Amino acid sequence: MPNFSMRDSENRHRSIYLLPNAFTTAALFAGFYAVVQAMNDRFEVAAIAIFVAMVLDGMDGRVARLTNTQSAFGEQYDSLSDMTSFGVAPALVMYEWILNDLGRWGWLAAFVYVSGAALRLARFNTNIAVVDKRFFQGLPSPAAAALVAGFVWLAVDNKLPIHDSLMAWVAFTLTMYAGITMVSNAPFFSGKSFALGRSVPFWGILLVVAVFVFVSSDPPVVLFGLFVLYGLSGWVTWAWRWNKARRLQQERRGHSS
Repeated sequence: MPNFSMRDSENRHRSIYLLPNAFTTAALFAGFYAVVQAMNDRFEVAAIAIFVAMVLDGMDGRVARLTNTQSAFGEQYDSLSDMTSFGVAPALVMYEWILNDLGRWGWLAAFVYVSGAALRLARFNTNIAVVDKRFFQGLPSPAAAALVAGFVWLAVDNKLPIHDSLMAWVAFTLTMYAGITMVSNAPFFSGKSFALGRSVPFWGILLVVAVFVFVSSDPPVVLFGLFVLYGLSGWVTWAWRWNKARRLQQERRGHSS
């Protein structure tokens, strides 16, 4: 009888341990699905799949913390999934959609994005214990993927007032910006100070409902707009910090003189 109870406890522990990795696998599948759909010229579906991967990626870490099932394996698996869903997939979707019209400049922009995502994830894994947890160092790869995928989604829906002759170069510029910003030192707010516990206040539920209503009003426009603001926020924060440090330095010089 005790042996059965021990086995039940062990099986229960294994089932909980697999839960966050199941979300990671689902995010990986969504990224792979985006690539497949882009190869079939279904770019809107591909863009949506990348956003689905973002949602799933945001859930796996929280599930692991809530169930106390964090592990080194899960961290490495999550990084490999992120590289596929937010590194390779957005670059290939953008390239298949329009960057291939630019010849070598198109695939060079796609490669800059992929290499930026790889370097961003490698730096994040090595610096995770020493950086300020309130801010990411460089644009997080999911947000960079949202910029690229959101642009594709908007363009396919004909909601971008950009002439066809300029569309490829605008896509080139956005892809380069996302790739370079991922490896920058600009601080982007992480949101970890708002980590959810096992229970949330009532206003938290109302906020979630409001966000769903806001996004559902026009998903491609709202999502792309939000991530454009976030993609610029790191440089605004960096400029504010630099200006503040410069003023403090000037005040110290004034006091010393």
